[in-house]
Amino acid sequence: MPKRDENTGRSKPMRGRAGRMQGGRGSGRASTGAVRLWGRHAVEAALTNPARSAKKLWGTREAIQSLLDDNDAELPPSLPVEYAQAADLARLVARDAPHQGLVLDCLALDDVALADVLDEADGRTLVLLDSVTDPHNVGAILRSCAAFGAAALITQDRHAPPESGTIAKSASGALEIVPWVRVVNLARALEQIAEAGYWRIGLDGDGSAVFPSAVPAGPVALVLGAEGEGLRHNVALHCDAIARLPIVSAIESLNVSNAAAIALYAVATRGETD
Repeated sequence: MPKRDENTGRSKPMRGRAGRMQGGRGSGRASTGAVRLWGRHAVEAALTNPARSAKKLWGTREAIQSLLDDNDAELPPSLPVEYAQAADLARLVARDAPHQGLVLDCLALDDVALADVLDEADGRTLVLLDSVTDPHNVGAILRSCAAFGAAALITQDRHAPPESGTIAKSASGALEIVPWVRVVNLARALEQIAEAGYWRIGLDGDGSAVFPSAVPAGPVALVLGAEGEGLRHNVALHCDAIARLPIVSAIESLNVSNAAAIALYAVATRGETD
């Protein structure tokens, strides 16, 4: 969003019209080639991301004005804006999704190459997901990646959900911050990561080592598998160590997004003393 005019102190009038929402309730689908986002943090992050191309914004007058006031900004004149009631906005998003008065259609982010991420990572942690398909989990992991300064999230293209409003809402803006690399083969990506000087630590409840004592000094790539199934055999073979989190025996495992957050925190605080 461009900043508000300093001379007038006001944003330019936003174009748009209130009207009847098209499409069935609970679809959450954008037009062909676009991604539909909803929720204050997801929409705000997308509009302030120069790499994101916004196509149309729907919102209540109150939510849009609050967005502009909080950012001291105005919407691009070329962005179509349609004012609507909250009940009408509910027709544009997934069923029962908390849109918070804002819905945005935009183009998907450009693909990110693993080689480019490794060139710019500067030793920051990488997170790889093996067959984690729940968009809520992927979004939550993106949020933890942003919180702990991870360089990128890496998934296999065929075993991960597409970019979506559900992921963006769960990520609370982190979808626009953390590079998301999609690769054809996760095992080959792990080989490339090792060549870049990373230790590859797989997390699994049956791991022989205990996390975080298994984490060596130096750059780390955390590898997490789907709940229940865990890491696939070939992916586990491409890890330098398989470690388990030290949880009590009464609980079989943690949600994968919780495990990722704990592991990222442990890596981020290595070597810290009171």
